[in-house]
Amino acid sequence: MTSSLPAAIFFDHDGTLVDTEPLWAQSKSDLAVQFGKRWTEEDTLACLGRPMTDTLVRLQELGIPLSKPELLARLTTDAREIISRTDVPFLPGISAFLEELAQAQIPAAIVTNATAEIANMTASRTPEGLIRTVIGNEDVTDPKPNPQPYLMAAQRLGVSPEDSVAVEDSPSGVASAMAAGMTTIVVPGMQPVGPEQGSIHLNHEDLTLEALRDLFAPRPA
Repeated sequence: MTSSLPAAIFFDHDGTLVDTEPLWAQSKSDLAVQFGKRWTEEDTLACLGRPMTDTLVRLQELGIPLSKPELLARLTTDAREIISRTDVPFLPGISAFLEELAQAQIPAAIVTNATAEIANMTASRTPEGLIRTVIGNEDVTDPKPNPQPYLMAAQRLGVSPEDSVAVEDSPSGVASAMAAGMTTIVVPGMQPVGPEQGSIHLNHEDLTLEALRDLFAPRPA
């Protein structure tokens, strides 16, 4: 790589760009109530950052008599409706960082274990032309923590994973990006990520072009 900036940057969705997890939790809770069941905070934390299949299995284990495709369709529809009528701001510092990336013409993507439909709603609010692709649960056979989602995103953008940066907030997401060979920035999220995981830990507000330059600056011999 000849530049001191990455070839591309790949964002997880929830907890990295925006926080829609409470809205997803509401859709799961509402669905459970319809069948006389209860979706708890413990359920939310157990599925956080995990493949969508884990959520569907947990809902079935609660006793909701729907197939996985039926559950996914209901959750996606409910979450879309909740998000469409809710102001979901970017997390602190993210809007400014996205503007910097757009001005520097660094391509970006969203890589999520949730449905791509919801992530596309976020992508539509970013600077024009910045988000080049969105990889969702429905696009892969092996979701995070497998590296497939990040490798697929890098292939779509035509960049080398080793020349790219991922921004993640969960252990499974960090494992996925690191296994793909990407420099991985860990931001705070609902699940703790150990200091030994990822390439560097930063607050959302500290995501800047200058921070990226520091990551890719040539090191003295």
